[in-house]
Amino acid sequence: MTTAGGPAEGSFDARGRRFAIAVARFNEVVTRRLEEGALDALRRHGVAEEDIDVARCPGAFELPLVARRLARSGIYEGVVCLGAVVRGETSHFEFVAGQAAAGIQRATLDSGVPCIFGVLTTDTLEQALDRAGGKHGNKGWDAAIAAMEMASLLDTLPKEE
Repeated sequence: MTTAGGPAEGSFDARGRRFAIAVARFNEVVTRRLEEGALDALRRHGVAEEDIDVARCPGAFELPLVARRLARSGIYEGVVCLGAVVRGETSHFEFVAGQAAAGIQRATLDSGVPCIFGVLTTDTLEQALDRAGGKHGNKGWDAAIAAMEMASLLDTLPKEE
């Protein structure tokens, strides 16, 4: 969709908007850093402290239910979902990562509220730490930026009937 001034796009000025962050506690050494990155991004883009709520759940597998509940509450314009699933020697990785992704997408589609997938899926803990404030940036920050942009973009699009 384009407008007279070009394509419809969201902005990163999030003043006056409310966001939730759903964080998995499993691999907390990583997820704590992702949460800090997300909080920093929201604050730096104008979101007031009282407009940010954090909900912690056991692991990435539980994130979709938390995201759905937060999104359907009608309180938030975006939900940032953060977790870290590190591949091990079992097939557990594939089950958890895939279901977390599918469930978070479903929460988005069911609610109409952006639920952003900020779940790291890495082969090693080192790779996860590199993406949680290390040499590859902070994917928590990136997920919060995506939530702000999507909330703003949805305001510019036609409303659903």
